[in-house]
Amino acid sequence: MRAVTIDNNQITVQERSNPTLLANQILVKVKAAGLNGADLLQMRGLYPPPKGYNPLIPGLEFSGEVVEIGSHVVDSFEIGDRVMSIVSGEAQAEMVRVEASHAIKIPSFFTFEMAGGFSEAYFTAYDALFNRGKVTLGTNALVTGASGGVGLSAINLLHKAGAQITATTRHKNHLEYLHSIGADFALTPDDDIKVKDLGPYDIVLELVGGNNFEQHITKLNTGGVYIAIGVSAGAKFTLNVLELMNRRAFITGSTLRSRSIIEKANLANTIKTNVLPILDANSVKIDKVFPLRDARNAYEYFENGGKLGKVILKID
Repeated sequence: MRAVTIDNNQITVQERSNPTLLANQILVKVKAAGLNGADLLQMRGLYPPPKGYNPLIPGLEFSGEVVEIGSHVVDSFEIGDRVMSIVSGEAQAEMVRVEASHAIKIPSFFTFEMAGGFSEAYFTAYDALFNRGKVTLGTNALVTGASGGVGLSAINLLHKAGAQITATTRHKNHLEYLHSIGADFALTPDDDIKVKDLGPYDIVLELVGGNNFEQHITKLNTGGVYIAIGVSAGAKFTLNVLELMNRRAFITGSTLRSRSIIEKANLANTIKTNVLPILDANSVKIDKVFPLRDARNAYEYFENGGKLGKVILKID
């Protein structure tokens, strides 16, 4: 099979062996796979996958068709089913294996490209907001770096949950779209109205990191939750513990890649039950689609920033 392959910290497309199916897994012919910040880190040797996954083949989410079913998978899927899922690696290839309990049948209103960019974004956003942040009706939420896949998914979910949403982005041309999907306030760092003017916040979903950590922790409401998901601008900061104490606030974070099979299965089931029924054909925003052979260009485009939504590799 052809697969995106990391070669001396560069992206290539090479012939690799097909994955070997285990009893609780399904084998999927991949149609589309999303790019994520974790793929860039893996390319640089900074974020290796868990044991059992080839560190040279990136990819955390995909969509495709079932072509083989493991011997212990009973009544879940049939050959030809359209499915999407998160995986811990190797998704950017013509074939991928996935635990059957993690795979979700693609809704009829999703194209393969949309489904290929769904799982990592929505699994991450839902887990952060509802499992960690305990979003409720009327929650006042700040989403930083909102132009990416997780940020847009978070806005969509928060809007449907009845939250008040402030979304930030560096890109002025993205503001109208952020408003259109449910952000009550969409800001750039240059706007006259500032993040501090719209707080305090019950939840801060941090997708950028860097200086935001120190700035936005001080914007939390009493009992608020600061959820760290992204660190593209830096992973370290100085914490004034008195700020935390005075606000009786919480700091938490989340990654999906290293979670257990059972944890991911539970999250997949929650997504099927609670999220898919409230979505529609506009729920996944695609910025650009690249064919597999142009994977290096796709990575360069992703790395340059400025995207609105998901960058997708189409695999056919």
